[in-house]
Formats: sequence, C-alpha cells, structure tokens
Amino acid sequence: MTGDPHALMIFAAGRGTRMGTLCADRPKPLIPVAGRALIDHALALAEGCDPVVINTHYLGGQIAGHFSGHPADHRVKLSPEAELLDTGGGLKAALPLLGPGPVFTLNADAVWTGPNPLATLAAAWTPQMEALLLLVPPDRACGRRGPGDFAIAPDGRLRRGGELIYTGAQLLRTEAVAAHRARIFSLNRVWDGMATRGTLRGALHPGGWGDVGHPAGIAAAEAMLAGAAR
Repeated sequence: MTGDPHALMIFAAGRGTRMGTLCADRPKPLIPVAGRALIDHALALAEGCDPVVINTHYLGGQIAGHFSGHPADHRVKLSPEAELLDTGGGLKAALPLLGPGPVFTLNADAVWTGPNPLATLAAAWTPQMEALLLLVPPDRACGRRGPGDFAIAPDGRLRRGGELIYTGAQLLRTEAVAAHRARIFSLNRVWDGMATRGTLRGALHPGGWGDVGHPAGIAAAEAMLAGAAR
C-alpha cells in the first residue's frame, strides 16, 4: 500500500483468556495458524504501512523477541503497556509513535481471505468520515460466536444492533481518541460519539474473515485459508 494513510496499529496486548491453556506460556499473537504466527498474518497485510505499532502487555517480551531480527523489524515499533489500557487507551498511548493523520487498526487474532482489508478501507475512505469500520456478513465470518454488531445504511452510516460483524479492521481519525479524558477506555466509547455525529461509517469486506480468539477458531481458520488456496 502506498500514500496516505500509512500508519497501522495492531492490537496485541490482551491476555488471551478465551484461548485457555494455549496462552498459558505464550501470548495469543504468537499462536501459529497455518504455519504462521497470528501476528505475522496481520503484518502480511501491512505492505506499505510505516510505522507499524504493536501494543504489548501479557508476555510482551516474547513478542519483542519475535521481532528481533524479523524482516519487518525496521518498521515495527512496540508500545508496551504496564497495565491493560483497552483498545481506546492502547491507541491513545501509541499516538506519539503513530504520528498525525488517520490510522489503520487491526486485531491480531484474525485471518483473512480475499482482497487486502486495508486496501478496501483506503479505497472507501472519505474526509467526511471519522471512522470507517470493516464488516462482514455472518456467512463470511468463520469461527465467530455470538450476534452481529452493526447495521449499515445506504449512505454507509452505522448503527448498533444489526447482523453485520465487525472484523477488527478500521481506519479512523485520532482526534477524538486523543481528546478522550480517560486513560483506560474502549474504542466503543469513541465510536458512539462518532455515530451521534453521523461520521461513523462502514464498508463490507468481500472475502472471508476468521475469528481466532478461541481454540476452535484455529482449525476453522486453517480450513478457510486452505479452501481459499484451492
């Protein structure tokens, strides 16, 4: 990917509690899926993104070690958290590393088929937006548990409670994050303000998306990737 926006935040600080014993001695982003660590699946989408900021907390030293001598280590900057700051707080703490302008974010516990999700977001972005969330319908969501997250209007505006599933990929302006008074907070708080202002928008990912936040998601994601390769 080239041009603006170019900064990417990968959320990788969580404890991986849904993974149970698989995360007893390693952080979730280092769990292998189809022969590659989850964090490397995310990083493979980041061609042209610089910097790539990864927040860390639980067993964060292992993630730092993973990137020592890594081919992408010149682009990767780590944002260690002494305590978990949630998505909004983690992004706010990383803003000095990310720089000005809109920022892509990705969750580390997902895999994708189809077009690069960051390219899809960049192509759909307009200056009138504060945040653009990438969504999938249930039939293209692998390993997902629970109801949907959003409904999308014809003009792209989002409201809560529809069947569409948020994939953990977005592009957003960071002014509202920087201005948030709390240190520990969810991006849901920021999105709610954007939705009120009519600047929270959505786009659909045309490929598949796999939630690898729980053990059963690993085999399901590997099957999805193998099917796409065939």
